[in-house]
Amino acid sequence: MSHVLAAVAWPYANGPRHIGHVSGFGVPSDVFSRFMRMSGHDVLMVSGTDEHGTPIQVQADADGVKPRELADRYNRVIVEDLHGLGLSYDLFTRTTTTNHYAVVQDLFTGLHENGYIVAKTTLGAISPSTGRTLPDRYIEGTCPICRYESARGDQCDNCGNQLDPEQLIDPKSRINGETPKFVETEHFFLDLPAFAQALGKWLDTRDGWRPNVLKFSRNLLEDLQPRAITRDLEWGVPIPLDDWRDRTDKRIYVWFDAVIGYLSASIEWARRSGDPQAWRKWWTPGGGSRGYYFMGKDNIVFHSVIWPSLLLGYSGEGDRGGNAGALGALDLPTEVVSSEYLTMEGRKFSSSRKVVIYVRDFLERYDADALRYFIAAAGPESNDTDFTWSEFVRRNNDELVAGWGNLVNRSISMAAKNFGAIPEAVDLTDDDRALLEVARAGFATVGDLIGKHRQKAAIGEAMRVVAEANKYLSDQAPWKLKDEASKLRMGTILHVALQVVSDANTLLTPFLPHSAQKVHELLGGTGVHAPMPSIVEVDDLDGGPGYPVLTGDYSIGARWESVPLVAGTPLAAPKPVFRKLDPSVVEEELERLGS
Repeated sequence: MSHVLAAVAWPYANGPRHIGHVSGFGVPSDVFSRFMRMSGHDVLMVSGTDEHGTPIQVQADADGVKPRELADRYNRVIVEDLHGLGLSYDLFTRTTTTNHYAVVQDLFTGLHENGYIVAKTTLGAISPSTGRTLPDRYIEGTCPICRYESARGDQCDNCGNQLDPEQLIDPKSRINGETPKFVETEHFFLDLPAFAQALGKWLDTRDGWRPNVLKFSRNLLEDLQPRAITRDLEWGVPIPLDDWRDRTDKRIYVWFDAVIGYLSASIEWARRSGDPQAWRKWWTPGGGSRGYYFMGKDNIVFHSVIWPSLLLGYSGEGDRGGNAGALGALDLPTEVVSSEYLTMEGRKFSSSRKVVIYVRDFLERYDADALRYFIAAAGPESNDTDFTWSEFVRRNNDELVAGWGNLVNRSISMAAKNFGAIPEAVDLTDDDRALLEVARAGFATVGDLIGKHRQKAAIGEAMRVVAEANKYLSDQAPWKLKDEASKLRMGTILHVALQVVSDANTLLTPFLPHSAQKVHELLGGTGVHAPMPSIVEVDDLDGGPGYPVLTGDYSIGARWESVPLVAGTPLAAPKPVFRKLDPSVVEEELERLGS
């Protein structure tokens, strides 16, 4: 057994999340975490809502509420949506907790004491009409490096280079279109160049990463520049230095505090567990723990360059050396698992253009496992992928209903009707043994693929077992064995089929936990097969306002192995596990999109 950290990207709390978001960070991390737990590893899956920064400040101003009120509203929406998807977080929290503030300030202090955070006078953008600071991300213009016309003031999404807003050609405010005024202001910067050598050595040791992630990360090291980690803002974590901590006009930049959330959430989980030091099992270097970070590709730079730099600097391992901070040396990521983009009907997701379906709306009309299946089987694992309603309906009806659902229904129905229980298996034939071996072999094959973050291939292999079992039933035709002399053979065929249903159900459990629990019960199983998260209302650990968290007990449930069925276990006529969708769904949903 080893300790496995599943560090899941933090959804931003300025609105509900759509299915494109959860295809990158949500479902892949849950499939991996469920599999690792079933395999006997001690998993800590953490995340929460990212609640600081200018977008929330701007939206709160527009809505006439305080930033905390806006964050509270969408934190709850996101918690409920992720709960509906069955994402098995050990702790899904938020970045406005007093615990998070303390951990962020501790890392800032440690980096500052080691010389990796330096004060610097720079140019800041001001809105001429309001006099308020314009954040980098709210300034757009032409990239001076690649001439991309929609580069942001902090980064060009086309060439990936870090930028400062004054470098943009023809900069404009995204809020009102005016040209910003640039004035001198003092801020703190992270000395990223001081980590180039250490980052290069670390990246050279990374085996098995998706090639695009590794190549992109190495390219970033060629021109690292100091990066601002404070901003002229009222909403965020205070700067923990004399003459700065009481200022209301400057805060720690949201990108700095958000990535530290993986650590602060782990510490919060430990404090709530009754063992405040338990988080160290997943964070102490040399302890054999492994950390996997899940996100969309727009977040690679923060997880493969910036977050490792913070960890190195806090541990005193950059060019300037230094001492480990109060929390001790901290472990670097084992792997950055980045997904590509999901588009919708050939277009980018856009809430403003209504090219979107939010998780909440999806779950009101369709089953969670239907969405989880689509993301696993056809999601943006290594290439940009288009979600279309016609393909969603086809996969649901042809693969889930007619494939897996049909196997479950007909095998259990025949056994319940003819025997009322799981029948005995006697005198196995070569065909019987061959099918059983296909199912048993699936545990190694599917497990290896999930462990390598090849979930599309993994669920394909699991569904291949389903297809072989359906073919076996069709070839053996147990429904034709009606006379008493043939009943033993019928029972054997159905026992073999049910055993493979049980095995296939275990193989599919990480992907389809809701239906896996149903199939487990249809086979006469009792207790929890696929544990689910719970929404729990908690008090802030250090006196702040309370909030909802996602958490659960995942020590129970199925193991990653074939469990022999017990002949004589009572069976009842099954109800369908999946819902067949009417083709009219496609036109209805396209009409909602205005397509």
